[in-house]
Amino acid sequence: MEIRHIYIPSVFTNCFLLADETTGAAAVIDPGDDITDALLKAVADQGWTLRAIFLTHGHFDHTGGVASLRKALPHIPVYLHPADANLTVPMMNTAELNPVTLWRDGDVVPLGSLQVEVLSTPGHSKGSVVLKCQDVLFTGDTLFALEVGRTDLYGGSYDELLESLRKLAALEGDYRVLPGHEGFSTLDRERKNNYYMLQALGK
Repeated sequence: MEIRHIYIPSVFTNCFLLADETTGAAAVIDPGDDITDALLKAVADQGWTLRAIFLTHGHFDHTGGVASLRKALPHIPVYLHPADANLTVPMMNTAELNPVTLWRDGDVVPLGSLQVEVLSTPGHSKGSVVLKCQDVLFTGDTLFALEVGRTDLYGGSYDELLESLRKLAALEGDYRVLPGHEGFSTLDRERKNNYYMLQALGK
């Protein structure tokens, strides 16, 4: 497994390239703005082939680059949870992303020889997901380093977010945490130090 981090300063978003070293199959996670040229160059430089667009949720700062990528790669599938799909609300004009491939909690999406598991984690939005692949969690705006995503936007719920944090905390073992914004962390660090996760666990 190979991961490349591409920071998008226009929307302050962490975008990631996830690739299978064996087959060269790659996916881009949360292309929040038009960085198509940089993405395609990074993929080509590594000898990879971009196979999919994975979206942790439907907010514009995680989806803004989808349209331009589709112009370059018209048939590339875009994965999004149904609760965030086909919306025309502030910050989530996801109807413009259609067609999308819907994924749900427990789905496993192959990427070459990699297995990407979908964990439904509502709270920041109804359709927020965390993507688990080997020892990495791509947490979108559900879990940040010592923080969490806001819950005051359309579809947000603090109670649902706490339940999602409990779900993540219950995962066995430690994971690298690669969030949608700001710095990286580990699940053990968050279990021990994240105020919101501690609150979710009743500590």
